Amino acid sequence: METRPHADRVIERTHASNDLTPLTASWRRSALRHGLDPAQPIRARRLTAAELAARREAMEHFLSVAAQPVDELCRIVSGSGCAVLLTDADGILLDRRASAADAPVFDAWALAPGADWSEAAQGTNGVGTCLAEGRGVIIHRDQHFLSANTGMSCIDAPIHGPEGQIIAALDVSSARADATEAMNTLIAAMVAQSARAIEAAWFRAAFPDARIVVAGEGVEALVAVDGDDLAIGATRAARRALGLPKTGALKPRPLSDLLAESLDRDGGFGRAERAAVVQALSRADGNVTAAARALGVGRATLYRRMSRLGIAPVQGASRK
Repeated sequence: METRPHADRVIERTHASNDLTPLTASWRRSALRHGLDPAQPIRARRLTAAELAARREAMEHFLSVAAQPVDELCRIVSGSGCAVLLTDADGILLDRRASAADAPVFDAWALAPGADWSEAAQGTNGVGTCLAEGRGVIIHRDQHFLSANTGMSCIDAPIHGPEGQIIAALDVSSARADATEAMNTLIAAMVAQSARAIEAAWFRAAFPDARIVVAGEGVEALVAVDGDDLAIGATRAARRALGLPKTGALKPRPLSDLLAESLDRDGGFGRAERAAVVQALSRADGNVTAAARALGVGRATLYRRMSRLGIAPVQGASRK
């Protein structure tokens, strides 16, 4: 793509008052907040070897835990000319997996350890926009802010730490001319799955002496429970399912209280609520009164919850 037509289109959309798309919002941040010019041939700033070593040392344990999921993702996508990148929360590339044949291509695009791919430095791009917005993104070719970056496709997902904060971004990038949006969508699903696997592994590593409980369906909603049955940590998915604050250290609380409170919250039920009801009924051999007592709610309340969740009373079980 020619530099000038792309830059003109970017500037035009940043000034369009009726354009409220997420992409244009990122372009506006790039131009107005960060003062970038889409026509400027900016290459990503690189940290010195000492600066990069310090960053990697600070995240050494995390990088070790993340290595296996990153390697597995690389084995899947590297054959199609993609690189797998892992950054810190500032958008600094800490690690890269790519075939030896493709490495020079990614070096030329400044997709190498030590490069700064924050939105402030490079405008709209996979890593920077993922971190700025806290969500998975696909930035395909001319969706980049800088014309110099429009030859790439970048697919990213954020990685959250044990306190719910974003600590990294997982990226798959390709500079192939035949990269399609359909292919990017398939890769995005794999990137998201790998990011959640890293989150779960890092959460378990952060609570090595705790019992890890799945607080809902799937493997993402994890709660760390100590020897006194107090919940002392929760993943991002568990915080969402249990109605906990999105970020911050978790104040130790009885796990049973958290599950009971999630049942009694206004606004309906999530996966954790359904799992709690089914488990309580199972432990009580289908006795609704005993299950309600264990959950800390009234029998009538539990019946209403069961009806809403589509859980039928166990045939032949005592209702008292």
